[in-house]
Amino acid sequence: MSIESKGRNLYNVGLSYKKADVKTRGAFSITKENQILLLKEAKEFGVGGVFILSTCNRTEIMGFAHHPFELISLLCKYSKGSVEEFVQVSNVYKDKDAIRHLFKIATGLDSQILGDYEIVGQLKNSFQLAKDENTLNAYLERLINLVLQASKKVKNTTKLSSGTTSVSYAAVQYLIDIVDNHSSKKVLVYGLGDIGKNTCKNLIEYANITDVTLVNRTESKAHEFQKSHPEVRVSAMSNLSEEIENADILIVSTGADVPTISKEHVASNKKLMILDLSMPENVDPSVLEREGVTLVNIDELSIITDKTIAEREREVPKAEAIIKEHKAEFMEWVDHRKFTPAVNALKSSLLTIQTDAIDFQSKKLKDFNIDHAEAITSRLIQKITTQFVKHLKAEDTSVDQSIEVISKMFDIELNK
Repeated sequence: MSIESKGRNLYNVGLSYKKADVKTRGAFSITKENQILLLKEAKEFGVGGVFILSTCNRTEIMGFAHHPFELISLLCKYSKGSVEEFVQVSNVYKDKDAIRHLFKIATGLDSQILGDYEIVGQLKNSFQLAKDENTLNAYLERLINLVLQASKKVKNTTKLSSGTTSVSYAAVQYLIDIVDNHSSKKVLVYGLGDIGKNTCKNLIEYANITDVTLVNRTESKAHEFQKSHPEVRVSAMSNLSEEIENADILIVSTGADVPTISKEHVASNKKLMILDLSMPENVDPSVLEREGVTLVNIDELSIITDKTIAEREREVPKAEAIIKEHKAEFMEWVDHRKFTPAVNALKSSLLTIQTDAIDFQSKKLKDFNIDHAEAITSRLIQKITTQFVKHLKAEDTSVDQSIEVISKMFDIELNK
């Protein structure tokens, strides 16, 4: 059975770390400004119910369309990627597969690092943006609600996120594993988005690094963060090059469309490890022309999380069971929403037949018991409508054909 809204099917189109490398994902990332423009055009174009998810690991559009290319063309138009490139690395999910895919994303089953829950905050932001632009419909509102419920239950009742492995965690774990005497190093964090905040926290709380400096384009936000994390030293944007000169390790988590760090920021004789946590990449590869520079990106960082993955994989069946439960609840809601008008129309037709038959028999038979006749026929009507609902819910049922047959049989017009 398909999931339909006004004659359109539900699709999810996009690409992720599974097929697309970091450079390709960067080309298809969509800025917030372009996301707003995309949502506005989708609404004008007639796409029913749509939202966008654009993160360091994936760019996806989910919505109701006549054909998935309606969504693909919008994705390519508002990113720097082409349709030809998209075809090589893309995924297209339809109806129940699209629903399951969204559940897997929200519960951390489809994250590059299994159990990574940073995606949940990004999903909430995506949903809110679509809501602000009035591009959600009743189906997506209900689906999103259940997806977030499932995500919360997986996080609270399983160990899928045990160890809290994330991009920021992976960066800090990399330093612990690779850098000798890591706790004595001077670390500069450039950029204060969600990843930057979590990185600062992990550097202090997990890696026990005491010399952490933060530079952010909006300095007031950095000082606000410092209030709850006084261990972090804040420096001005104008001091960026000077702070890089003083640092042993530079962690870049800016969210720009173009590189924010180039070789001009690094002295020629400087020994420096750079971790680029941005998407698209915000460190220009030219920094490698400096002899002492080591550059590590997101894809390389994900490799070091194998230690925690084995334990998390044992929790996957529990997460799958939670997804199945919440997905079934959504499908039941869809069934009810879709079938109720048809079932009500059939029941109304049967009640008319009941009334006419009882009226006819009561006039024809002197001792006819109207109460008994109503009780028996009402029970029959209930059984017929219940059986009709079971039939419509069956996986192999063609709903439209079944409704058409019932309509002809009873000479009525049923609402589809």
